[in-house]
This record gives sequence, structure tokens and C-alpha cells, in this order.
Amino acid sequence: MGVDLPKNLGDVIYALRYRIGMPDSILETQAPGLEWVIEGVGRAKYAFRLVRLNRVVPRTDLPAIAIPDSTPELIRAYALDDEQALLAIVRYNRLLDVFLRLTTYSLQNHLRTTAKGIGQIEIDELYMGVDRDGCHYAIPVQAKGGSDQISVVQAKQDLTWCEQRFPGMKVRAISAQFMSDERVALFELAVEDDMVKVVEERHYRLARAGDLNRDEVLKYRP
Repeated sequence: MGVDLPKNLGDVIYALRYRIGMPDSILETQAPGLEWVIEGVGRAKYAFRLVRLNRVVPRTDLPAIAIPDSTPELIRAYALDDEQALLAIVRYNRLLDVFLRLTTYSLQNHLRTTAKGIGQIEIDELYMGVDRDGCHYAIPVQAKGGSDQISVVQAKQDLTWCEQRFPGMKVRAISAQFMSDERVALFELAVEDDMVKVVEERHYRLARAGDLNRDEVLKYRP
């Protein structure tokens, strides 16, 4: 066909989903208020699906909560990419504990597995959590750095797999995204009417101990 194939065929789907978006020739077929997404429909099988426009982006009107920065400098120095750096920041600063008011533990990162009816998926990091009443939680986390977009498709996949793997357990899907000035946006997501909805959103700013403002900290009191 005279088409130059990319070196990594698998990256094409990832790029279309999260990084570069669909070509104009495909976008032109979208009806107003709808968009094409690529969903898994089985092992190594994908399908285009026209769904209601669904974007998860950080709000610009939320204040950033200052958190003492506990990220080891060695980790910062050798993080291989934005996603790895973001996952490390969330882990070492226990941002999920702060955000969800749970005690959480990282079980596995870059978990490649298979969800029934979807096919192969990859969860950026999977946490298990417990609350003060002893209730257990499965917490899939997706991390997006740079210009990558939070994926509603990935959120659906993460929720589906956790519900299949841990039936009866509460599942709380989290998305994390880098913002400017060392700020991190965390979202708790849920699926309603086949759309991903933001249950809660918080922004956190990592600060050195000497940069913490006492008056600002006092404002955080309930």
C-alpha cells in the first residue's frame, strides 16, 4: 500500500488514545458533541466507538494544597520519564492517603493483565487500601505527564478489571496528572451512564519544609 509502518505498532494505539489524537479524516466524521474512541473488545482486538464527548482536565479555579516534599532526590535524578516521576511522587508523598483518607499500599506498578470482554490492559499502578473500619479497597491509578491526556477509556478498563478480579471489594479509580510549578492534580473517577465522571478533584503542591507557610497550613484545619 506504500505506507511507512512505525517501528512500534503497539504505540500507534497508545498515541491515538492519549497523545496525538485522531487524524483529521476521522475527526471530520464526528457528530457535534460526540467523539471517536478506541476500545478493547478482546485479545488483540480493538474497535472504534462513537461516544459523548468526555474530557477530564484539571480545573483552573482550585487552590493547591501544600504538602511537605518527601520525594528522594535520587529518585528525582533518575526518573526515566514523566509518568515514572509522577508515580514516584504520588507513592513517596503518600498522596493517595491524603486524598482518599485511607491507608494505602502499592501492590504492583505497570500491571499487564487481561480483562474479560476487553482484552489486554495495563494499569499504571495498583494500590490496596484500608479504612478505619477495616474495609478494603482496590485502587487503580493512571498517571499522565507532559501533554498526555487522562484517558476515560483507561479509567473504564481499570474499573472493569478490578471489579472482575476483586468481586465485592470497593474500587476507587484515581487519575494523576502533572500541572505546572510542581503541582499534581488527583481525580477520583466513576463511570455513570457509560461516561466517566469526576467524583472529587484536589491539587497538591510539593513544598520544602522551609517554604511551608504557617498561616496557610492553619487554613487547612477542618
